[in-house]
Amino acid sequence: MILCCGEALIDMIPTPTPTTAGPDGFVPHAGGAVFNTAIALGRLGAQVGMLSGLSSDMFGRQLVDGLKASHVDVSHLVVSDRPTTLAFVRLVGGHATYDFYDENSAGRMITPGDMPALSAEVSALYFGGISLACEPGADAYADLLARNAEGRAVMIDPNIRPGFIKDIERYRQRLDRMLALSDIVKVSDEDLNWINPAPLSLRDKVAELLAKGPSVVILTRGGEGATGYLANGEEVQVPAVKAEIVDTVGAGDTFNAGVLAKMSELGQLHKSALATLSPEVLTEALAYGARVAAVTVSRAGANAPWVEEI
Repeated sequence: MILCCGEALIDMIPTPTPTTAGPDGFVPHAGGAVFNTAIALGRLGAQVGMLSGLSSDMFGRQLVDGLKASHVDVSHLVVSDRPTTLAFVRLVGGHATYDFYDENSAGRMITPGDMPALSAEVSALYFGGISLACEPGADAYADLLARNAEGRAVMIDPNIRPGFIKDIERYRQRLDRMLALSDIVKVSDEDLNWINPAPLSLRDKVAELLAKGPSVVILTRGGEGATGYLANGEEVQVPAVKAEIVDTVGAGDTFNAGVLAKMSELGQLHKSALATLSPEVLTEALAYGARVAAVTVSRAGANAPWVEEI
């Protein structure tokens, strides 16, 4: 099982009201970067579970229902009576910006003591999103990884949002510890330049990132596609799949799901296999991720495709 560890929240999407009598309203949609990846993995046929702090409120129940509907195991969820995180979305030209309401939420306030024991059934761990930045929950996820990385494949997508980082030095130290335990790291060019602000080329920055411990680094550049780098110095490039873009919400999250699903299908989602991954397998995984993301951007919201649609 691939266990997706991180935030699940409610995206409040602006929706025109049926009349012109008042301002536009907001409709609650299940979301969150790690939640989106879990949903996409379930729809792509992978064995997947979700570990997150969820509320017992109506929004928390909406999130659980969404996971179950996409065949995501919910046995690792940590449920409390704290509120659900809300993200009010503004769409401009198909691109989303967010205002988060996250203080004392069920997701943010999860602690190391809340984390369940992981069975041998969990063979891979996925971390990402704002759950790596928002304390105290970020420390709980770092602790979970430190205790459970041995013998499990680990993928991290930092998806860095500087506005959530209150203590930059603490964040950098925690992220470095997690990167050292990872096998696959996916970064955008913006993420990479934030992680390493030195005046180096992207390729040199990738080399320094690989030196921290991962076997694979995936660098995405939006419409320019993705480049995969292996620790032995080999690299592969995959173009983005052309699509009629409605919006980009969840594109990166579902790309990650496609990569993980294909590697799992090919029997390569294990530490030993990733350490000796071939360029051909990496290319196949990236290309599948690109196809999955292309379907996501062709329709509104983080609406991941089912395997039959790929």
